[in-house]
Amino acid sequence: MDETVTEELDLPPAPGAEQYHSLALANSVVTLPGGRVVDLLATPAETNRWMTERGLAPVDAGMQEMCAAQLHVLREHLRSLFASHVAGLPARPTALTAVNDALTKVPTAPLLRWDERNGPYRATPHPTGEIVDHALASLAADAADLLAGPDAVRLTACGSAPCNRYLLRHGRRHWCSTRCGDRARAARAYARRAHPDEA
Repeated sequence: MDETVTEELDLPPAPGAEQYHSLALANSVVTLPGGRVVDLLATPAETNRWMTERGLAPVDAGMQEMCAAQLHVLREHLRSLFASHVAGLPARPTALTAVNDALTKVPTAPLLRWDERNGPYRATPHPTGEIVDHALASLAADAADLLAGPDAVRLTACGSAPCNRYLLRHGRRHWCSTRCGDRARAARAYARRAHPDEA
């Protein structure tokens, strides 16, 4: 049985995760060898830290359990969409609906404001109570850009079991990290030694 733990993950970001925050969100729960599952968003404080590191929330946003739960739900829908894309299968309607709901929940156009001293300017309303909604909309837009954009052909799943992270493929690389690549190569070498007649 998989055991979910909360801890710092000693893995570099998967290729593309620094460019696409939605990819980082999908990879914020990682299955490690031995069935361990590390969830980088396991608590509201960890969720707040993850969002702050990506400019999606201020340090003092004070995430609550409900906020973390909303991010977990979007994460599962993004993982579903990424899995469908990688497998060449139709997307689950519930996953599409969840992403579209997040996209349309907040206004995306900056409103016209007027400052007495400096005159007109545009700003997107961002009340503290809507931080999570704005973060979800930003992550959903990021995922939509990834899936509908030119990088979509590079989206793949890590080829080293049991790793469940997604990445943007560079050349022939199908691993999210050197560690996963080494594990996959070691498994192939072991299989060749164990079954030399099949090589």
